[in-house]
Amino acid sequence: MKGIVFTEFLELVENKFGLDVVDKIIQQSSLQSQGVYTAIGTYDFSEMLSLLKHLSEHTQLSIDDLLLVYAEHFFSVLANSYPDLIKKYKDPIELLSSIENHIHVEVQKIYPDAELPTFEVLEKTDSTLVMVYKSSRAMYSFGLGLMNKTFEHFDATAKITFEKLKSDGTEVKFSIVKINE
Repeated sequence: MKGIVFTEFLELVENKFGLDVVDKIIQQSSLQSQGVYTAIGTYDFSEMLSLLKHLSEHTQLSIDDLLLVYAEHFFSVLANSYPDLIKKYKDPIELLSSIENHIHVEVQKIYPDAELPTFEVLEKTDSTLVMVYKSSRAMYSFGLGLMNKTFEHFDATAKITFEKLKSDGTEVKFSIVKINE
């Protein structure tokens, strides 16, 4: 997993819960990296799981809720760091439907060894999108948070529902309906 995911996660934890909590979850996690990350480095996904688990225990928030909040933070990082990726789109449905064929292609150029989830578009209209998320990491809540922030970025609203196609969350179908106001 790319280091930027770790550095931004720890920054969010520090901003929301304080530096003491960052230190605590790093110490509890027995990390091979010892909690020292660089944005361009690559680290084992098990380290993120351990950090999330210990933060969940400390905050009494579920891992899914923590991933949702983290994704909303991470969207801002992406929008600020790579504005041209988003500027190309005028609509959240267009942006979300292009994740696999445009956004992830560009991410791979920046981070060639990034292991990204896949998003298969099953159905798309001007106001609806149905797609299947697949990832061995089962971070679909992170994807949901990014989707929520995408709509917010475009000053739009949507009803986003999901169905786990595999009980472990490694395959999830998202159904998105843009709400016209």
